[in-house]
Amino acid sequence: SFVLAAAQFASAHHSFAAFNMAEEKTVTGKVKQVEWTNPHIWIWIDVPNASGGTDTYGFEGMSPNYLERRKWTRSTLKPGDTITISYRPLRDGKNGGMFVNGKMEDGQILTMGGGQ
Repeated sequence: SFVLAAAQFASAHHSFAAFNMAEEKTVTGKVKQVEWTNPHIWIWIDVPNASGGTDTYGFEGMSPNYLERRKWTRSTLKPGDTITISYRPLRDGKNGGMFVNGKMEDGQILTMGGGQ
């Protein structure tokens, strides 16, 4: 039922169950889109693949309010920026996961945590 599904979503909302917290992976790609939305931002990047194309990866981040207090802005990441992202992968094997940190081409480190 809808009520049961909504309750399961609400209980999973602040859970790390979707992510393999014991593993960390890294990919490099170009920012495709940043969704600066509540409750969490999403960063989408295009990563080159072995067949000469690209695969889109999605990374869940913290809330805009949390990130603004850590000097992030809506324009911290822009489409076309190259970034290397370290992340906790999705348990289902899909491309992406939970954003841990990122390194921009100019060497700037972006984190979701306290220190920059």
